[in-house]
Amino acid sequence: MIVGFIIWSSCAVLIIGVGIWSWQSKKPAGFYAGVEPPRVKDVKSYNHAVAVMWFVYAFLFELLGVPLLFQEQNSPMFILTILGVVAITIALLVVYNRILARYRQS
Repeated sequence: MIVGFIIWSSCAVLIIGVGIWSWQSKKPAGFYAGVEPPRVKDVKSYNHAVAVMWFVYAFLFELLGVPLLFQEQNSPMFILTILGVVAITIALLVVYNRILARYRQS
C-alpha cells in the first residue's frame, strides 16, 4: 500500500499548501467555498490562526495515513483511518468556528 500512502501524503501536502496560502494572504482567508470571507478585526492574526489550524489538520491527516504502510490492500482496519479523518474534519469545523467567533468584526 505504498502507492496509497504516497497519494495520501500528496493530499496532506495540498492541505499544507492551503495553510501556507492562508498564512501569507493579505486579505482574510476564506474557509467555506463560495462564501465571502468574513470581516475580521485583525486580518494577520486571523490568517495565522487559520493557517495553524490547517497545519495541525495536515499533520493529523498524515498520521492517520501511516497505517497504510503496514496494512494489506482492502484491510478492514482501514475503517479506523476513515473514522479518524471524519473525527478530525469535524474538529476542524469546530476549531474554525471558534477562530471566527474570536476574530469576527461586530
